Amino acid sequence: MMALLAGILTSCHKDLDLKPTNDITADVVYTTPQGYKQSLAKVYSSFALTGGGGTSATIGDIGGIDQGTSDFLRLYWNIQELASDEALCAWQDPGIPELNFMTWNSNNVLLQGLYARSLYQITVANDFIRESMDDKLAGRGIEGADAEAIRVYSLEARFLRAYQYWVLMDLFGNPPFVTEEDPISKTPPRQISRADLFNYIESELLAIEGGLTDPQQNEYGRVDKAASWMLLARLYLNAEVYLGSGNSKYTQAIEYASKVINSGYMLKSNYRHLFLADNDQNRDEIILSINYDAIKTQNFGGTTFLINSSTNGQMNPASFGIPGGGWGGNRSKSTLPGKFSDISGNTDKRAMFFGTNPVINDVATFAQGLAVTKFRNVDVNGAPAPSNDGTQCSVDFPLFRLADAYLIYAEAVLRGGEGGSSTTALEYVNKIRERAYGNSSGNINNLSLDFILDERAREFYWEAYRRTDLIRFGKYTDANYVWPFKGGTQSGAGVQNFKTIFPLPALDVISNPNLTQNAGY
Repeated sequence: MMALLAGILTSCHKDLDLKPTNDITADVVYTTPQGYKQSLAKVYSSFALTGGGGTSATIGDIGGIDQGTSDFLRLYWNIQELASDEALCAWQDPGIPELNFMTWNSNNVLLQGLYARSLYQITVANDFIRESMDDKLAGRGIEGADAEAIRVYSLEARFLRAYQYWVLMDLFGNPPFVTEEDPISKTPPRQISRADLFNYIESELLAIEGGLTDPQQNEYGRVDKAASWMLLARLYLNAEVYLGSGNSKYTQAIEYASKVINSGYMLKSNYRHLFLADNDQNRDEIILSINYDAIKTQNFGGTTFLINSSTNGQMNPASFGIPGGGWGGNRSKSTLPGKFSDISGNTDKRAMFFGTNPVINDVATFAQGLAVTKFRNVDVNGAPAPSNDGTQCSVDFPLFRLADAYLIYAEAVLRGGEGGSSTTALEYVNKIRERAYGNSSGNINNLSLDFILDERAREFYWEAYRRTDLIRFGKYTDANYVWPFKGGTQSGAGVQNFKTIFPLPALDVISNPNLTQNAGY
């Protein structure tokens, strides 16, 4: 894996070795069941941590990239939201304007950062999987219930690896590909096609499905069967994007969304409580989350970034649980509040905005446009979560929620998938809207695909869904659906169709002769 990232991480670390490093060697850490569980924690924590030096460190665990911006969620959120009709950032930091305006190229540092982060997390998972093979366990004298528990840990690591490969497939199409079967060396990894990667992810999720912990029976923040079903449902819903027109798998999307729906998870009665500092108590709806703790897992990414970048001093940061924060960066493009008939939140309680004028004339002025107040570092009673500096946040970020299974089911039925019911699809959508309105006043009688796309915006805004949704609906690059600053103009314009996937980082293409750049770049 070394050659993979050495080219894109332009730093003094020319001998970068991406084999996960620890203070103690694998021969020591993997000798006990407890050591294995601690190592599994590293696989999970690579989603939420950027290195061992806390917020004072500049270089994180992938090297060469500023630790403050190398967090997975911060990178993924920027790419999914700024490059869509939902968010606009006032900052001029490297890489941000190109996402705002959809004018990126293969040298964009945020694209490079997420590419590196996802591959790093895959490497960490590969290492754990490799060390959890039966022959390794037997050689270390680990057997019986301990060995069985570690085999389940390994399945969870395989899920987390599959999730990151899904991210790479969705964003970059044809990334480098390495598994636990590849030797650790300086040999450049091979490239995998988008279609082959789809098949690999599908096969991995199907293979691990039966051995994962039953829904809601695992520790909070760990993978269970429902998480695997949820990712399969998303994979199948987007199959025509990944495999090409005519390769739909909507019937499978209905099957796996139904498994999630019937698994015991339930909609949280209060939508707003899903995005607060005590949302770790919401195991009824949140199927899998990235967990953050302002005292134990500090960095300037994650929900610390999301909440601080979405507020400023005029919004009373203390009411968001960040008395020392409010960075004035991200707010909504006018198309997002435009999806709501009433932005006050009195009708559809999902509408959480600050301000009165949604129009933005000056990108660099945060006060223009409506700020989004969805995530807050306070509990359900309004009490702020503990924070060491007044900016760090403890809000967990939901990767999968039950509501997504409802809307996947409804969309797949509308798109012609078999095994579902249009009546049930309507019932599922109205369940979501009854939660949003507090009663049946927002219920609808007919479904359409355009309504589903808008409902997904209302339900999942600021949760890093939007770019993927717009591509699936054919509205991402199209000139018939524009938003402010799309294509670099204030009124919006269509962009080239090849921008439905991002370029592989130029430095990696140069350093790895096995890679072919994506078309258009």
